[in-house]
Amino acid sequence: MDYVIKLTDISKEFKVLNRREGLMGSFKDILSRDYKIVHAVDKISLSVKQGEIVGFLGPNGAGKSTTIKMMTGVLEPSGGEILVNGRIPYKNRTKNSQEIGVVFGQRSQLWWSLPLIESFKLLKDIYQIPQKEYDEMMELYASLVNIEDLLHKPVRQMSLGQRTLSDILAAFLHNPKIVFLDEPTIGLDVAMKSKIRELIKELNKQRNTTVILTTHDMGDVDALCERIIIIDKGKMLYDNDIKHLRTFFGAYRTLKIRPAEKMSEVVVHLMDELNDLDVQISHDDEWISIVVNEEKIKTLKVLDRIQQTHRIKDMQLEEISTEDVIKKIYKEGVE
Repeated sequence: MDYVIKLTDISKEFKVLNRREGLMGSFKDILSRDYKIVHAVDKISLSVKQGEIVGFLGPNGAGKSTTIKMMTGVLEPSGGEILVNGRIPYKNRTKNSQEIGVVFGQRSQLWWSLPLIESFKLLKDIYQIPQKEYDEMMELYASLVNIEDLLHKPVRQMSLGQRTLSDILAAFLHNPKIVFLDEPTIGLDVAMKSKIRELIKELNKQRNTTVILTTHDMGDVDALCERIIIIDKGKMLYDNDIKHLRTFFGAYRTLKIRPAEKMSEVVVHLMDELNDLDVQISHDDEWISIVVNEEKIKTLKVLDRIQQTHRIKDMQLEEISTEDVIKKIYKEGVE
């Protein structure tokens, strides 16, 4: 099996000072040796094949960024073995960086005052990309997105969506084997999110590039990832495909209702009226969503309870969404 990433019992510990309160406490901390050990990553093992798009998920503070930094060679593990493209990343940082691409949130790798084409030319020299390969990538970019409008525009004049698009193109420019994308669509509108997802999918398909995607946007996960890895508190919770993931919560349904009465009042009443049924209630401006576990209570019984006291203009019944599944795993874990 051709694995480009292989982690075996990887751990990362940080020594953190137990700080005291107040000014006097700060002075005492200068000479203090009162430390605690924080296990940011705790014996994670995983393997990623060439060409996979893997969603790397977890709540804030789960250890995702620490794991990514170990894969990119920025951090050295406290224990375990890690191989990226057959090398130990932190021992071969220069070679490793030549074979990976990264896009970290809103941190651009482009030169702020220069037109995009000049940033591309600088990256071409930095990565020593042969002219033929560079021209081929530029032709590919032109076929996938309307890049001509951006090439001669200074990065500082670009919108957030244009900058993100340009950063992704820059990350793939030297044809790396692996690209790490950290929240690539954060803050973007629906149209630009869709455009960037299609771009990532096509670049993965055309170049067989392995993509490690960290995101809190389940739209990214549904659109791009066949496999997802979930970690929390440094430990692995799940590693499989999305279809298999939903089987853990196959008995859950989401009942969505549009009340005829004032939304805020109905929500307050339902919180009280359905309190004994072990359902989860949320709402937006239009719909009230009620997540029901049919192993405990039937959705029709919940609907009947609601109709006894409220008038309903419209209703929908949905399978549990990927986002709701992920939320429940964060809260309950996977047995």
